[in-house]
Amino acid sequence: MLRNLSALTALALAAALLAGGCGGGNDSSGEGGAYGSGGGEGGSTQAAQSESGGDGVVAVAKGSDLGPILVDSKGFTLYDFHKDKGGTSACYGACAATWPPLTAEGAPKATSGAQSSQLGTTKRKDGAVQVTYAGWPLYTYAADSKPGDTNGQDVSSFGAQWYALQPNGEEAPD
Repeated sequence: MLRNLSALTALALAAALLAGGCGGGNDSSGEGGAYGSGGGEGGSTQAAQSESGGDGVVAVAKGSDLGPILVDSKGFTLYDFHKDKGGTSACYGACAATWPPLTAEGAPKATSGAQSSQLGTTKRKDGAVQVTYAGWPLYTYAADSKPGDTNGQDVSSFGAQWYALQPNGEEAPD
């Protein structure tokens, strides 16, 4: 029963994300501190965040339970995926709806303590350019509803583990 409820919850979340992606643009100006200017309410913040994941900004948040971790321009935690190999993403379809990739329309940018020497990019199957850090493609997590959430830490999903990354490129400890 609980497993079915979790599956239904995940499907509802994926549907909400897909529906949220049909709207207009999103203003992503300014950094707004360690957790960005994100704000907003619950899922609508994440849907807008997923939709606009193209600014390629990587920053460091220091107020996390996990210590200093990488975040996007809105303060959402950035994760790596153990199924990714050689800097190439293995997360598409439903995986990418749950774990939206951080993409860039130009060169990625390191701010607020992130190391520009660790930044790179990889081309996704759909032609989008995904940001990498220390060779790992970066993702946010749909269940992180507000800046500073770390609900994706040490989660097993889509065939492998997910971890938040630290500024040195290593995974945050549990």
